[in-house]
Amino acid sequence: MKTISNTEFGGERPLFGSHDLRLDNVTIREGESALKECSNIEAVNCRFEGNYPFWHVHGFTIEQCFFDKGGRSALWYSDHLKMKDTIIDAPKMFREMHEIDIENVLMNDADEVFWKCNGISVKNLKLHGGTYPFMLCRNLRIDGLESDSKYIFQYVKDMELRNARITTKDALWECENVTVYDSELNGEYLGWHSRNLRLVNCRISGTQPLCYAENLTLENCIMDSSCDLAFEYSSVHATINSPVRSIKNPRTGCIKAESYGEIIIDGNIKAPADCRIELL
Repeated sequence: MKTISNTEFGGERPLFGSHDLRLDNVTIREGESALKECSNIEAVNCRFEGNYPFWHVHGFTIEQCFFDKGGRSALWYSDHLKMKDTIIDAPKMFREMHEIDIENVLMNDADEVFWKCNGISVKNLKLHGGTYPFMLCRNLRIDGLESDSKYIFQYVKDMELRNARITTKDALWECENVTVYDSELNGEYLGWHSRNLRLVNCRISGTQPLCYAENLTLENCIMDSSCDLAFEYSSVHATINSPVRSIKNPRTGCIKAESYGEIIIDGNIKAPADCRIELL
């Protein structure tokens, strides 16, 4: 493997078509597509300021690097990435990629990051700002996530999420086959139109959670007092170790909670309209 150290590049495609290359303390200045159409690339302690540095790259490692705001849309149409101990200030990262392994990464502008990616493994990721992270992703395993980005995990399929703290709006809409363990989910309209969403040992807050859900499961969860009008038109099996402020027109299943502030069953309930509402 060739090594390039302690230098900088700029302009258009300075390292286009490189293979078996290690970059050590290299800065990519203003320009575009520095490492396009490459394979087997290692970048350690590097700085990326130009647009689109890693497009169509197959097999690469990024460690202890920094992506400046100018390094937007840096990782697209690539595969088999390992990223560790890296800070990203640029938006629109990770698009139509597969086999992504991330550890200890901070993203300070998480706008439209991780779109249409397949096969994501994450340990300790922090997302700040932006909208729609993880849109249309599949096959995710995430352990350790802090996020205040809006509309996270929309249209996600086949995900296991652990030890997350999410403050958002409209999280997990239209998701399918998702299990969330030991997490805090704060925001409005959680999990609407989801299919096979399972929440285990989670704390939930925000208005009108978990409506229009199909085959929804809650196990040993806690609902904050802000959780009003929950479960409308959902098929649900829930064990809630707290009071529930209000429930409205659950479609079918069984809900068990410590107590209920209000149970609303009216003429708009949908068939089969047989959900059991019980006390623990």
